[in-house]
Amino acid sequence: MDNWKLPWEGGCLCGGIRFRISAPPLLTMACHCTGCQKLSASAYSLTMAVPSNGFTVTRGEPVVGGMHGPHRQLYCPHCKNWMFTQPHGLDFFVNVRATMLDEHHWYVPFVEVFTSEKLPWATTAAAHSFATQPDLEGYAPLIEAFAREGARPV
Repeated sequence: MDNWKLPWEGGCLCGGIRFRISAPPLLTMACHCTGCQKLSASAYSLTMAVPSNGFTVTRGEPVVGGMHGPHRQLYCPHCKNWMFTQPHGLDFFVNVRATMLDEHHWYVPFVEVFTSEKLPWATTAAAHSFATQPDLEGYAPLIEAFAREGARPV
């Protein structure tokens, strides 16, 4: 676990919301779905699945925004940054937007999902690609592979 150089700090653009990550991510991902394209105003969103017990909001009170559906996207109420998502029924992890980390230059997506919806020119360095996304059981071998092979902070 030392090679992760934890804990990590992060926050929104205005600094009103701050958080700490104290557990290694389970997986890093790029999502090409049209929902993420619209929410991020980009070709894809970059996230990392962090164990819930290793994620703490240390300042501020995020608010629900985005699609207001079963997967709650949480934002800074002031600067409106999309910071993380809490997927309904999957309480064991928080999907943190990678660029919200203070130090995120080491980040590389290990998996990309919804490539069936990607913009034709959008490419990532992900080692594993899926037209939609694997079923829940399909993530177990990806998490194991990421623990061995995923990018680490330098």
